[in-house]
Amino acid sequence: MVPSVDIWLSLSRKQCLDYYEGQVQQVYAQALDGRRVAFPASALSRVVGKHGVEGYFRLSFSTEGRFESLTSITGAGR
Repeated sequence: MVPSVDIWLSLSRKQCLDYYEGQVQQVYAQALDGRRVAFPASALSRVVGKHGVEGYFRLSFSTEGRFESLTSITGAGR
C-alpha cells in the first residue's frame, strides 16, 4: 500500500505563479490529521485553475517517503 496524506489547499493564482515560476520550490501544507507535509511545487501544475487551487487533495508517497502524486479528492471533510 502506498502511504498517503490528505490535505486542504487554498492558494491564490498569484501564489501558484510563484510556485510555477520557481520562486518557491516546495509547498508546505498541514494534513487533515495535523501533520505538516511538503511536496514539490511542480505538482501544482496539474491541479491549478484560473483562480488558483482550492480543495481537498491526496498526496501519495513511495515507501521511502518520496513524493509520487497529488490528486484531487472529494468527500474528505473533517
